[in-house]
Amino acid sequence: MTPRLHRRLVPRTLRGRLSLVAVTTAALLMVILTVVFNTAVRHHLRHQADEELRARAAAVATTVDTSGTRVRVLETVNDRLLDANVWIYAGPRLLERPPSAGPLTGVAERLVRGGGRRCLDADGPDTGQVRLCAEPVPGARRPATVVTALDLSPYRSSANTLLLGSFVLDAVMLACTYGLTRLAVGRALRPVGTMTDQATQWSAVGSEERFGSADRPAELARLGASLDALLDRIRAVLRHERQLTGELSHELRTPLSRIVAELDWYGSRPRTPAETRAVHVTIAEAAESMRTICDTLLTTAREDAAAAPGTAPVLPTLRRLVDRQPVPGRVTVDVSAASGQVEAGVQAALLERIVSPLLANALRYATSHVTLHADRDGNGVRVRVTDDGPGVPPAFAERLFQPGRRADPDDGHDGAGLGLPLARRLARSAGGEVLHDPEVAPGAGFVVRLPSG
Repeated sequence: MTPRLHRRLVPRTLRGRLSLVAVTTAALLMVILTVVFNTAVRHHLRHQADEELRARAAAVATTVDTSGTRVRVLETVNDRLLDANVWIYAGPRLLERPPSAGPLTGVAERLVRGGGRRCLDADGPDTGQVRLCAEPVPGARRPATVVTALDLSPYRSSANTLLLGSFVLDAVMLACTYGLTRLAVGRALRPVGTMTDQATQWSAVGSEERFGSADRPAELARLGASLDALLDRIRAVLRHERQLTGELSHELRTPLSRIVAELDWYGSRPRTPAETRAVHVTIAEAAESMRTICDTLLTTAREDAAAAPGTAPVLPTLRRLVDRQPVPGRVTVDVSAASGQVEAGVQAALLERIVSPLLANALRYATSHVTLHADRDGNGVRVRVTDDGPGVPPAFAERLFQPGRRADPDDGHDGAGLGLPLARRLARSAGGEVLHDPEVAPGAGFVVRLPSG
């Protein structure tokens, strides 16, 4: 069978394949049972025929007289038994035979010459197969044998009828097996189809719905657990994608604002060559900052930043970050470090991305002063970012690092509530942490802890 023909013959659905397997198995079993049953029936019918032949031979033997010097057949009132396929022999000599024996007489003689109780089949002159049995006359002084014959056509007809009935019954049973199997498998697979449709719908919208531990068969319970795990992974991927998009939007807002402001200022009136070069430098720095932001966030999203090699001197990195941030005219920024060179065990670009949201918030809410101070903290590095603004409301402190949350959305400040969660996520990816320091008052304080270089 060619593979193409095999694909055409095999059903495409699981229900069809299971039904085909059930029908094939049932067909093999029924063939075996049919052969065994009909063999047993034919053996039983042959045994019945032999018993009838021996019973007739015993009846005929009562009419045979062997007490004298010669064997003779007694005349009876009703001697029709002698006309019903019966041969009587005195030794090898034939005494009586049926009127229309034909070639069966020769078969009877072979039985007699063989001696004892024997039976064999032969072809009759007018009918089908005939069975002959030889039965010695019991208690005879001289050997005498009675041979009886029986037409096997009725027995064979019964056996053939039973065989045909078996085939019909097998066909009906196979049809019923196929129909019931399809029905049962269809009902068994109906919950699977329902679960598949639900999983497809839930995965498309990132739903929190799950199959849970409902009362299902063990197989469906395992399927539900697998689908729940898959839905959780899909939801995590969608959440991570939304988070990454929000973080990119949040981080790119500042350099884009610088570019837009420089272009507006440049186009407001004619500029000298020196001013034009300054605008170009500012735009180039903002574009480079955007490229660094994209590279850092995308790299962090793909792999654990803790495995990224590199160290960064903290003080120069913080100063460079302050130079790139637009500082309001009312606010002064102090950047300092403990004695000695302080190095963080992360890349400079990642350090900037961690501290940048904290600095942006401090500049946004500060009244007049922002401080960035770096020092060693045991085996790590600590960067403190403080301001003298209104601070964090105590009721909001627990939700401070939740994405999209702001203490007062109507405070007039631009922000999406993504900076602090981004800073903490990046710090944790590097083996560090970002914490809120409630001891700072007035104002707000945050502490960045990172591994040392």
